[in-house]
Amino acid sequence: MPLRAAPSDAANDPSRVDSDWILSKLVQPAPARTSFVELRGSKLLKKPLRLQGEYLRPDADTLVRKVAAPYAETTTIRAGEVEIARAGKSPRRFSLSRVPEMAGLQSSFGALLSGDRRALEQRYDLHTQGTRQRWTMTLTPKDAAMRQKIQTITLYGRGSELRCIETQPTEGDAQRTLLAGAARAAEGVTGAGALATLCYGGAKPVAPTANEAATQTPSRP
Repeated sequence: MPLRAAPSDAANDPSRVDSDWILSKLVQPAPARTSFVELRGSKLLKKPLRLQGEYLRPDADTLVRKVAAPYAETTTIRAGEVEIARAGKSPRRFSLSRVPEMAGLQSSFGALLSGDRRALEQRYDLHTQGTRQRWTMTLTPKDAAMRQKIQTITLYGRGSELRCIETQPTEGDAQRTLLAGAARAAEGVTGAGALATLCYGGAKPVAPTANEAATQTPSRP
């Protein structure tokens, strides 16, 4: 069973938010599923590619990403392997060790949905800001191989709802995945700016300065 953190001071202050409080709200035991809308940019595309589908977690060790539009594709991460299947083509299989960002995705989803802060902190440095009504939690990879691909992963939420995951690669534009209520609100929305606003829940929150960050209360061990 995952190790659960002791209650923090934020539990008694409705204006405060920290990683313990956020994770306690995101707990969702397997099986679980949630819809998503993803905006993926590329130098080869005139405009970002808009994907939509579902994330499924049939058990604690499996993560499935099903793209429904603009094409059908199912990616299954399980037992150290990745399988990518498209209609009319033979499935592709390869080791998860070849794609550290996918390994991080699987472990991150599992840790988030089980409320396991210590598992997250094995892979990332955590930083939180905002209030319980509108919060962010930024994950900075510790693993050198993953840092070559990803600078940060930022979660945006409102209350108990994780609404968006923004991944900033080391090269290229940020990739945003809208979830749950934000994904439903994105129905019919195609503009990059409008989707970014849905991701952030309004204007993008301003990151604290180095001095402000230093004065914030860190997550408890």
